[in-house]
Order: sequence, then C-alpha cells, then structure tokens
Amino acid sequence: MGEALCNRFGVNYVTEVRTNETGTLLGYGVCVDSLHQESQARFNPNDWANDVIIIDECDQVFWHLLNSGTEVQKRRVSVLKNLKQLVQNVLGSSQGKIYLSSADVSDTDVPAQDTEAAIALTFSEAFHGTQKRLQIDGETITVRIPPGVKSGSRIRVKGKGQMSPFSQQRADLYLTIELLPHPFFKFEGDNLACELPVSPEEAVLGAQIDVPTPDGKVTMTIPSGVDSGQALRLRGKGWRDPKGNRTALIVRLKIVTPKDLSPQERECYEKLRQVSSFNSRQGLTEVRL
Repeated sequence: MGEALCNRFGVNYVTEVRTNETGTLLGYGVCVDSLHQESQARFNPNDWANDVIIIDECDQVFWHLLNSGTEVQKRRVSVLKNLKQLVQNVLGSSQGKIYLSSADVSDTDVPAQDTEAAIALTFSEAFHGTQKRLQIDGETITVRIPPGVKSGSRIRVKGKGQMSPFSQQRADLYLTIELLPHPFFKFEGDNLACELPVSPEEAVLGAQIDVPTPDGKVTMTIPSGVDSGQALRLRGKGWRDPKGNRTALIVRLKIVTPKDLSPQERECYEKLRQVSSFNSRQGLTEVRL
C-alpha cells in the first residue's frame, strides 16, 4: 500500500535494496522501519522542516512501531527518537504539515497549499489599476491589479497556488501589494497627503494656487494668515477605494523663503521690517524652566 501511495505521488518508495535511488525527486516514501541513518533512505529528521509528511494507515504504523518483533525491534529507540524529532521539526516550521490517514476513518486528502508573493507597484499603477506579468516558481502569470490598492492589500489569484498531490487541484496565489515611494504624495490613513510650498506673501495675503492631485491640477484658495504646517483638505481628490469612492487629499502648507533676492525685493522686505508691528516670538517672553 505504501508503494501504491508513492506511485500516486510520483516519488520513489525506498527499500533496503542498494540500487534504489531517489534521484532528483523532492520527496520519497519509506516504511517506518527505515527512519534511521543506516537505512537506504539515510533518514535524518533534521533534513525535514517546511515539508508535507503523510503517515498512511497511521494506526498500523504506530502499532508496528511499538509492538512488532521484526527488524524495527532492533532500532525501536532510535526510530522513535527520529520520529519525535521529525514531528517537532515539521510542526515547528512555518509551512510544514503532517497528515494522518487510515482506511478505517477516511480517504487521504491533502489540500493544496496557497502561495504567497509580494508585488511592487508605483502610485500610478495602484491608483489607476494595471496588468502585471509575474514569474512565480517558473510559471508566467498575468495578473490584473484593480484600481485603488494600497500597501498591504492582498489580491487573490485563483488556481495559481501549489498543487495537491492527491486531487491534482491547485490552491490560490495571494499577492501582497507594496507601493513604491512617490516624490510628492504619501498616505495618511486612507487619505492622500502632500506638502505644498507657499511664499511668505502668499501665506500673509492669501492666494489662489494650483495643487497637483492624482487626476491633475486643481485650484485651491489659500486663506490669508496661514502658518507653515497648517493642513487644508480637498475632498474627493485623494485615493480610490475598491467601490470607486474617493478619499480626501490633505494639503500641508510649507512656507518657503526666497534665497536670492533682487535689489527691489530686498528693499521691500527692509521696508516691511521697519513698519511691521508683528512679533512672531511674543509667546516666548515668559518661557523658562
């Protein structure tokens, strides 16, 4: 029965026959008697971690291991020790699984394993949606990315995961989105945010300023007397959600000063300093420890 199960998976059933080789296969089947390093399988439990272990007819396997007077009797202690280590290694790994099967209970059914992968997108690709061609385990896959995904979003691609060795059915592929940094936009929660430079005179007097948004530029009114770091909100100009709704664009103002003044500009700033009654540090006069 063990050999039939191995034939079903396409792996060798290793016996004590010295001419039997596992070749380049990714697994093999053995009798529980062979769970030691002197067997043809040269079994070492530390070689196995993120693997699928199937113990077929498990009730008979454990009875044989504990009670049989055959060859296993000579190595019962070492086989039990290796089996214990095998279970600890596989169940202690991130993807390892152990399946027990018995004809008295049910047919063996090993579900296929989902595959996880990451995909990097630009802000433009994520906002508008795109198609990507990926290489996953040697297979070329075309994936449609819907508009509005963000970093951490997961996309399910049905039938592109690992294949079950029993049912030959494929599991799913899950792609985790990673957004590449953008030079102007960033996220603040669900909203988009940006930093908009304004001149001192625009901050003092107010202005009509063009602001970049994901759809293009829009004109925004800057009220008079704004401070650096103050935030203004453009509703419906932020990110998409999966239903097509739009979040807000948070515009944070940054007052920038000119570095190269013309003589006329310098003269105006000098006159302003002379006539201005504004004290920007008035609130600091009583600050002390």
